[in-house]
Amino acid sequence: MNSGRRKILNDLFTEPIRADVRWDDVETLMQALGAEISQGGGSRVRFAFNDVKATFHKPHPEPELKKYSVKKIKQFLENAGITLDIILRAFPD
Repeated sequence: MNSGRRKILNDLFTEPIRADVRWDDVETLMQALGAEISQGGGSRVRFAFNDVKATFHKPHPEPELKKYSVKKIKQFLENAGITLDIILRAFPD
């Protein structure tokens, strides 16, 4: 895993929740992890990974996610079996 994707994961799992996580970074991370991504109606985007599905709203006009969206994405990853600890063990520096 490259350093950019590792940074995105760190940003998603940081406490307190960050307010500067960008949507395009999250989409890049999801693609790298192998999630299925599909466009819903309007600004909705669906992610599916390890039989876990969730729908998120792409932020607009600003590119940063709201804190509640960052929390929801973190929960989606955890429900799909992806945690920061697992990724760091699978892809050490």
